Amino acid sequence: MVYIRPTSFLDNPLFTTLAAQSIRGNGTIALPFGTGRTSPVAVDDVARVVATVQRDPAPHIGHVYELTGPRAVDMTEMAEEFSQALGRPVSYVDVPLDRWRAEVLAKAGLPPHTEQHIATMARLHRENRYDRASDDVERVTGLPAQTIEEFVPARRDFYLG
Repeated sequence: MVYIRPTSFLDNPLFTTLAAQSIRGNGTIALPFGTGRTSPVAVDDVARVVATVQRDPAPHIGHVYELTGPRAVDMTEMAEEFSQALGRPVSYVDVPLDRWRAEVLAKAGLPPHTEQHIATMARLHRENRYDRASDDVERVTGLPAQTIEEFVPARRDFYLG
């Protein structure tokens, strides 16, 4: 058995759709994360790890791979990385969880189970439960996990509209 445990995804609506809406609207990433740290991993990195393990599973049997981005950041640092990647100011605004759920998440048009899952992820981020980083992506694939500054520019038009 091989366990592959990714942290939150950079491709998650928290860091894509919802972030893009607030970046376009007022140059912010407005989330209820407080000072919690996170190390989101790109789906492409997870896929590379899975493909590597599937190509030759024997050396991986019994291993647990914690897949994260290359480092944990708080949301102020993440907003700075978005700023660098997009070439425009982006700041973090901490929003109370209940208000964010009612004013942002409920209006996102997500299925109820997805909305609940994302609300739980937001609460866990606020509780600093995503504050970890590993080099498992690089150890397994030979290539480092994507940084936020590498992920965002490839989606510049998506974030800026």
